[in-house]
Amino acid sequence: MIPSASPTTTAPAGPPEARPRRRTLLRLLGPAFVAAIAYVDPGNVAANISAGAQFGYLLVWVLVLANLMAVIVQYLSAKLGLVTGKSLPEVIAERMGRRARLAYWGQAEIVAAATDLAEVIGGAIALNLLFNLPLVLGGVITGIISVLVLTIQQRRGQRTFETVITSMLAILAVGFCVGLFVSPPSASGTLSGLVPRFEGTPSVLIAASMLGATVMPHAIYLHSSLARDRHGRTHTPSGLRRLLVATRWDVGLALLLAGTVNIAMLLLAASTLQGRTGVDTIEGAQAAISDALGPLVGAAFAIALLASGLASTSVGSYAGAEIMQGLLRVRVPLLTRRLVTLIPALLLLMTGVSPTWLLVLSQVVLSFGISFALIPLVRITSDKAVMGEHRNGVAMTVAAWTVAAVIVVLNVTLIALTVSGAG
Repeated sequence: MIPSASPTTTAPAGPPEARPRRRTLLRLLGPAFVAAIAYVDPGNVAANISAGAQFGYLLVWVLVLANLMAVIVQYLSAKLGLVTGKSLPEVIAERMGRRARLAYWGQAEIVAAATDLAEVIGGAIALNLLFNLPLVLGGVITGIISVLVLTIQQRRGQRTFETVITSMLAILAVGFCVGLFVSPPSASGTLSGLVPRFEGTPSVLIAASMLGATVMPHAIYLHSSLARDRHGRTHTPSGLRRLLVATRWDVGLALLLAGTVNIAMLLLAASTLQGRTGVDTIEGAQAAISDALGPLVGAAFAIALLASGLASTSVGSYAGAEIMQGLLRVRVPLLTRRLVTLIPALLLLMTGVSPTWLLVLSQVVLSFGISFALIPLVRITSDKAVMGEHRNGVAMTVAAWTVAAVIVVLNVTLIALTVSGAG
């Protein structure tokens, strides 16, 4: 990872040698922290708060499992972009005829729409909580700010964009976790929540929502583009190996942070909201948190929700543009796409339907879109003709297919329980 010393220079030994190595690694981090925003978006807030308020610590295991799966998935996506110099949508498009590409793009756009719905609604709720703005106006403001954030990527480059998004990630991490210092969760309850189990159809529905909110289809598509655009399309063999090592660290650290925030949200709801009435919405949950833990904790929660909405809607719009470009070979200006995808979210906000329910439902839709992104990713990254020596090894292949199988089984179970009415 470090160029060898020149013949006339004595390489430093011991701890000083590690410092440039660490600096080199740090310079390579970033893309995964942008992708990680998708794992702590407003849909996560709704799903995790609902899970903790309704079922206490029961579904902690779902978040732990989902985060472990996310590490595998996001690494494979980034590896694909680095090794091939192409995004996942581009590689998929090369293997399909026109009709198949259109159909595949159609389902991907439904997923993108569900993603955008969650993010715009989350930002609107946060602005309502902080400034008492009407939800529709809050949705418009969220959309406008997301455009401004996207212009940073276009005008200042990806590293500046990464810095802005990572800063928002830090803000929301503090905001969502601070309540745990005021109201620590039950250690025994947390440990019991690590045992996989359900309690009827409602808990399966929430689990599917949590899974859809954690392993995000658009993040799977996008990460390959982020890694490729950050590090370039061609690399020497040694340079590529260094980038893959750095990517493992990037993904591991980013998703450790995102997973910690998700679990913190569930634990906060389980320790603070369980048994309370009127906490089936984010607004009610925030009010209950303020009442139980103080207005400062409640304000921190709302600020974190706002940062989550603003960052995730920017990343979501970026992902949607990359999906369309890769599958249809059509590049729509980000501003145009932002306006088009903003309209459905604003119309739903006008209907008066519970925003929190719309958030949870959007995450269930996302959970059904995961397989369409994940299965091709596993197949392609296991293909020697595409990946060469960097194709998935036996252990990674088994782990990746296991992840795909778990997701499919959970979704089939959800359908069966819902149709049969078992609970």
